[in-house]
Amino acid sequence: MATHTTAIPTSCTEKSRVAGEAPDPGILLPALSLWWREIVRFYRMRSRVVGVIASPLLFWVVIGSGFGNSFRAQSAGGGQRYLEFFFPGALIMIVLFTSIFTMMSVIEDRREGFLLSVLVAPISRAIIVLGKVLGGTTLAAVQGMIFLAFAPLIGIHFSLLRFVTAALCIFLVSFSLTALGFIVAWRLDSTQAFHAIINLFLMPLWMLSGSLFPVRGASRWIALVMRANPLTYGVEALRSSLYPELGNGLGLSTLTCLMVLGAFALVMFAIAFVMVNRRRATASS
Repeated sequence: MATHTTAIPTSCTEKSRVAGEAPDPGILLPALSLWWREIVRFYRMRSRVVGVIASPLLFWVVIGSGFGNSFRAQSAGGGQRYLEFFFPGALIMIVLFTSIFTMMSVIEDRREGFLLSVLVAPISRAIIVLGKVLGGTTLAAVQGMIFLAFAPLIGIHFSLLRFVTAALCIFLVSFSLTALGFIVAWRLDSTQAFHAIINLFLMPLWMLSGSLFPVRGASRWIALVMRANPLTYGVEALRSSLYPELGNGLGLSTLTCLMVLGAFALVMFAIAFVMVNRRRATASS
């Protein structure tokens, strides 16, 4: 009497192999792969790395020195020079440039066919968004922290709490702006259109964030627009961590500004995730 034995697959990979399906790669590995690809790709372009640091640095030195001491009378802090006031805004500009321009890789990946191969892979769409956004966030936060090293040159000295607060603010701004850049790049097919939207929308977003002039003292309608701008809360949280004795122009605590910034980051990531999944639903129908 012959006996037959049947091997029972015990792991998910073996079950997938028996069923003829691709094994589930998990969550961590695909996200880390996309994250690392963004970092390597950015730092291979030396000119872009230098550009996102040099342009805001030059802007900060020229504009800050140009105003000189003429800003003291209008500053909320009274004796603060414009070079000191403009420092948080210049740092946010570096974060903005890095976050947005790293998301140009979405357009380039679509053109090269890499994005299509990722979309058909057996991974969640949330992993795709997370990997790309975390890659851009890391790059923007690192560039911002490099610029933060210039703070002692204008008399800023950190305690541990102030440094951690500034680093958290830089991370939240980086994450929210990278997710926003992903949203913009996902619906575009050309880098020219991407640059046009940056000039039309994102640069005014930065200029009306309290980077160039304080909320206090602005005309009423400009002040209302600035208070409705989520980036304003990032600039003011960073400014209050650098100059705690002056507070911020919104009259809010640093914690409140960070909470608003965190909510903005979550909303941007959620919109990016919904957009990616909507495209899949449209394609399948």
